[in-house]
Amino acid sequence: MKLGIHKINARKNIAMEAKSILHMNVGNGESSYANNSSVAETAMQKALPILNNTIKDMANRDIIHIPYFKMAELACSSSTNSLLVASNVVNIIHNLCEEKNREAPQFELYLNDLFENDFNTIFKMLPKFYSNLKKENGEQFGPCFVSATPGSFYGRLFSDQSIHLVHSTYGIHWLSQVRIISTSIILTILHL
Repeated sequence: MKLGIHKINARKNIAMEAKSILHMNVGNGESSYANNSSVAETAMQKALPILNNTIKDMANRDIIHIPYFKMAELACSSSTNSLLVASNVVNIIHNLCEEKNREAPQFELYLNDLFENDFNTIFKMLPKFYSNLKKENGEQFGPCFVSATPGSFYGRLFSDQSIHLVHSTYGIHWLSQVRIISTSIILTILHL
């Protein structure tokens, strides 16, 4: 019994150490993630048709025709990619609402990463993000509120039924805890 407890404590210690060292380089320097994230951006662009279809499906089920639309970007890191998916989602929803002569909802974006993430770098990008949203969707475009939700996505980040869309591009590569899941679950995920 005592040996089993030591193994559990050792696993917890490894997970805690991983949380403190597995994060992207902060800031805007030469080796920062903000300046070295083109692979993730390419993946996001390639996944855009899937995102578009997902949101259209949500529109067909009247999920986006609400006063507010809440989305979360998990493992967002600290580059323009953090806001790229949100911009795409907002634009897709705005266009769908225009097509159906409906008012677009207000948007709430929750950026998530580990506590060590450089959220200030992302927040410095917000004026340009807001400006681009108004440029693409018109001056009457409704608000988009952005906030940080630091913590591991293996823990509880949001209240029940509070998020309409959750997105993560490469978060699985930076796991802060190791979870054992069945092969059937992995195959289901791969077929989505």
